[in-house]
Amino acid sequence: MKSSLLSLTWEILNVSFAIFLASIGLKAFLLPNGFLDGGVTGIAILVSELTGFEISYALPIITLPFFVLGWFSVSRRTLIKSVISVLALAIIIHFENFSPVTDDKLLIAVFGGIFLGAGIGHAIRNGTVLDGSEILGLYLNERIGISIGNIILAFNTILFVITALTLSVEVALYSILTFIVTGKVIDFIFRGFEDYVGLMIISQESSKIQKSLLEEVGTGITVYTHAKGYGSTGYQKDTEVLQVIINRIDTKKTYRAIESMDPDAFIVEFDVNQVKGGVTRKYLSRTKGNKLHSDFFEKETE
Repeated sequence: MKSSLLSLTWEILNVSFAIFLASIGLKAFLLPNGFLDGGVTGIAILVSELTGFEISYALPIITLPFFVLGWFSVSRRTLIKSVISVLALAIIIHFENFSPVTDDKLLIAVFGGIFLGAGIGHAIRNGTVLDGSEILGLYLNERIGISIGNIILAFNTILFVITALTLSVEVALYSILTFIVTGKVIDFIFRGFEDYVGLMIISQESSKIQKSLLEEVGTGITVYTHAKGYGSTGYQKDTEVLQVIINRIDTKKTYRAIESMDPDAFIVEFDVNQVKGGVTRKYLSRTKGNKLHSDFFEKETE
């Protein structure tokens, strides 16, 4: 219970920090100079520039249709957290009073993108979104098969063309630069929306770790038996080696599950370029795959 409360508190603090970073990018750089980012945030800024409608009201209203799509395509937990996050961002933007940091357009585009990208990326790492365009990308990807990246690219291309026609070509070009910087920072922080890592685990508490992983993470586990080798305790034989493939978002949860059973477990983490088949948990998709439960393990060991 105490561990769950600490985990929830830490998650809330991280999401709050992400929202704060995004709000700096918007209020201290982009908004005072009329620069856009891509996605729903860019639409909200464009609407605000053209109509004078307060962006803190425009952002949640424009995001609402995307959350409706999210009801059919993302997990309920992710959707609820995202709604709360966007509302919190809108409130902070409304009351925040940052003075413009600089009037240099290049610095505005670059550092506005850095702060906004850091906020969005940090939010994604903690299981929420601050922009609805990735939800649109997932929704269309599941129905027509076009990649999420291509959908978001097409979405933003249309947005920047409209910006060039209604505001100016210069603003559109600087906004494209902001969008590129934002995307690169998100990739740097999160390395993509569906990024996987592999873990190789060696422990004398193998059975307990397997059960813990099934209960806490719900991921598939490959068990290599009768392995042998040399380690800190000397020669070992008939050791079980566990291998799991997890979404990067689940990394901390997985480490906690392992360490709760064996703090001295030997763990090797490695990048996974591609995953096909098996039991893997996707970050945005509401369908989590064939999630496993501990009763599978119990039946196997009977």
